[in-house]
Amino acid sequence: MTTQPTTTLTPEMASRFASLALNHLTREYPNKIMHAMSSAADAQTPRQLHPIFYGSYDWHSCVHGYWLLLRLLDRFPDLPEAGKIISVVTEHFTAENVAGEMAYLQQPQHNGFERPYGWAWFLALTQQLHEMALPQAAGWAKTLAPMSHFFEKSFTDFLPKATYPLRVGSHFNTAFALALTLDYARSVKHSVLASTIEETALRWHLEDVHCQAWEPGGDEFLSPSLMEAELMRRVLPRDAFVTWFGRFLPELAHSQPAPLFTPATVTDRNDGKIGHLDGLNLSRAWCQRSLASALPAGDTRAALLRQTAEAHLHSALDHLDSTYMGEHWLATFALLALEA
Repeated sequence: MTTQPTTTLTPEMASRFASLALNHLTREYPNKIMHAMSSAADAQTPRQLHPIFYGSYDWHSCVHGYWLLLRLLDRFPDLPEAGKIISVVTEHFTAENVAGEMAYLQQPQHNGFERPYGWAWFLALTQQLHEMALPQAAGWAKTLAPMSHFFEKSFTDFLPKATYPLRVGSHFNTAFALALTLDYARSVKHSVLASTIEETALRWHLEDVHCQAWEPGGDEFLSPSLMEAELMRRVLPRDAFVTWFGRFLPELAHSQPAPLFTPATVTDRNDGKIGHLDGLNLSRAWCQRSLASALPAGDTRAALLRQTAEAHLHSALDHLDSTYMGEHWLATFALLALEA
């Protein structure tokens, strides 16, 4: 009989996740760059373009690969990979490398680079550094500060003119980005950024009712419906959220909409887009667990959400390193779900 993997984070799982991340964090190729060029001089290698975040197949995965390692190190200071983690971060988080990343970000043709997913993950990385007890972390946060300030301003400039949210299940999903960034803003006490996010979320989503949950799309790794709810859980006071949630998903107690309760089927993990669906199962589990924790004691929806989260986790945890298309990012979303 096959034993299902545990759905509680253990030191052994943390070590496995750390090893996965260390294997891809400084692996420059294969690489998918999203790069606008204004002249032939812009034809450069990933490491020339991004002296810190050149690995892990793409920029944003490299960013949250660092977040993953530092989060694990914070949770498990005696991690076998601790020395290697500290060495890699020390080598890459330098003022010279930050200057190189900033030179790229400040070019006019890169105005929308990694908006909003990469922006949010970078600020989550910064938040992790600010909250760590590790002695080196404060220095690393100070070194990255120019980039942190850049992305703070990017959000405060962009959100007031963003008339509509992006309700997709891919990197462009605005609810995911706002949820992570609101956590950051509150952690570092950036009141302007926090209030901008709160106002935007209410403007976009407060009146949303009877969500159809037409998902998943064939390449999605986020649930548009659950991610919106997870953002509003952060924005609204608890009682107000419970009321909003009941209007948003009024048939949840009856396991409707049905797609939210069925793990997505992944037919080809060598296909990067289809492989995204493993991430959908992990991110759904994260949201389902978090949302369950916000519901009143005895609420039948909470037990249903937790049960469904377990099914989603079991469907994906064995496949984090099936191919490089998943290995370079899935462990991050596994950690989100396991910690929820």
